[in-house]
Amino acid sequence: MNDPVLAQLAALKSAPTSALKAKWRALFDTEPPPYNRRFLESRLAYRIQELAFGGLSADTVRRLEALAGDLPAKGSRPLRHKSLDRPVSGTQLIREWKGVEHRVTVRDSDFEYQARPFKSLSAVARAITGTRWNGLVFFGLKTQRAST
Repeated sequence: MNDPVLAQLAALKSAPTSALKAKWRALFDTEPPPYNRRFLESRLAYRIQELAFGGLSADTVRRLEALAGDLPAKGSRPLRHKSLDRPVSGTQLIREWKGVEHRVTVRDSDFEYQARPFKSLSAVARAITGTRWNGLVFFGLKTQRAST
């Protein structure tokens, strides 16, 4: 091979783990992490190419940092997104149950049934039937999965 970068990358596959760790110390100036061989090889390959051809542009680094800022902090609960199955606010859902017609109005943050607010369609279905139901299934907005 005439290209020294390609030669270094190819050598990573056959090098013993001790040599990979020594290479890590030389390229990163830190102790290698206690991860598996595959991780060491991939990070070393990236670092070799980064040093030879340059790293990420400043613009790319800024964009990645901005995107990372939108992520929840490590250990915190992930943000919940509004359900895509939720009907549009103002929609009236009508369901007949045991000969009685039940009307539910979808509001911005909850559901109204018999002039009372409910946090979820499942809570409304429970009030109507007395048993636990998936609200989307009860009101026909989602089909129940076939049991296998």
